[in-house]
Amino acid sequence: MSPIRQNLQAITATIIATAQESGRSPESVQLLAVSKTFGPEAVLEAVAAGQRAFGENYLQEALDKIGAVQRAGAPALDWHFIGPIQSNKTRPIAEHFSWVHTVEREKIAQRLSEQRPAGMAPLNICLQVNISGEASKSGVTPDEVAALAHKVAALPNLRLRGLMAIPEPAGEFAQQRAPFARLRALYEQLRADGLALDTLSMGMSADLRAAVFEGATIVRVGSAIFGARNYNKA
Repeated sequence: MSPIRQNLQAITATIIATAQESGRSPESVQLLAVSKTFGPEAVLEAVAAGQRAFGENYLQEALDKIGAVQRAGAPALDWHFIGPIQSNKTRPIAEHFSWVHTVEREKIAQRLSEQRPAGMAPLNICLQVNISGEASKSGVTPDEVAALAHKVAALPNLRLRGLMAIPEPAGEFAQQRAPFARLRALYEQLRADGLALDTLSMGMSADLRAAVFEGATIVRVGSAIFGARNYNKA
């Protein structure tokens, strides 16, 4: 059995056990395999193991990889863009991805909506929230979320699905849960305000269990599946 297949099985088992421990259905948590800096051969290995949703941070790398995987005859995959978005990069993102997790400005959302090709399903959107208030992190502040959410929800060709965050790293389980709980509270408030949200994109390799306990519906896992990253390839 290949290492990637073994890792996927181990992560899936962790998700199932954690969901059950927290009183949730395992089917309510989707695994997003973050394949940034790894080549198409790694994606194809994961596809062979049954994985269908992949997350990418770097646009040109992602476009090359999507093309290579398609040429290799892979089945239809869900590609999620989870990196920073520059205004001049919105068109290829709108054309080649089914999800974007990192919207933090109305201008970016407007461009994605305008540039989504006719005939394609609406682009699924998560708003990135700077839930820990870190100066180095992207994302809207918690106080700004509601106003942006209502604006994005009104745009054609987009479907606002929920919120995403990358909290400040923490070692203790309770400390890991705290920012996820804050994000969930924001999400629940937006739902109470009438927005039809269904997605909390939160949790990575190191804090996956805490995120699932706090209601994550998508966990973004990279190194625990593919191994240590080589950023020289990015």
